[in-house]
Amino acid sequence: MRQVRILVADDHSIVRRGVRVLLETHPGWKVCGEAATGAEAVAQVKRLKPDVAVVDITMPDLNGFEATRQICKAAPRTEVLILTMHESEQTLRGVLDAGARGYVLKSDLDLSLVAAIESLLRHKPFFSSRVSEMVLEGYLKGDVQPRRAATGPAPLTTRQREIVRLLAEGKTNKEVAAALGISVKTVETHRTNIMRKLQLRAFSDLVRYAVRHKLVEG
Repeated sequence: MRQVRILVADDHSIVRRGVRVLLETHPGWKVCGEAATGAEAVAQVKRLKPDVAVVDITMPDLNGFEATRQICKAAPRTEVLILTMHESEQTLRGVLDAGARGYVLKSDLDLSLVAAIESLLRHKPFFSSRVSEMVLEGYLKGDVQPRRAATGPAPLTTRQREIVRLLAEGKTNKEVAAALGISVKTVETHRTNIMRKLQLRAFSDLVRYAVRHKLVEG
């Protein structure tokens, strides 16, 4: 029987240990790596190519949504399961838009984690019971469209999303340039193109966009 390899990404070590214990009690499953930040999760997935990445939403460097987008792009065969304490339609939209196929509340881990992994290994979606109700309600209203990130272009490129995140966090053009290893002029060009692409007029609109799309914590 082929061993199932799983990556666990959460900025709290106690959560990672708990998830590891739950997963490794299942025969044939192994936690092949752990990550404490979003950027580390992306790097680990690129290196380890796990079958499933279990990703927390709130992490340093990159939040879980942006990490998931990058994981889906870099390793499309890796399924992503989002862990969160947040139960809302906005969070659900973020999960689906990022390309994850699973969404489990941390309060449901004992009941749902193994079933979620089993479902994702069959390339089937899985949601906690309350989240499933929200998905159904969304379908009935016609406003929830689950999809893999690769099925259509994102509004912004990965680099543009990085720039929006840094700007929204209060960094200057010069600080953004230093963080990304590009010139200030390139940052200014990106900033102009982003504002035009999103049809935004003021910097405050850009900050609201970043919060709404979970590039920064609101």
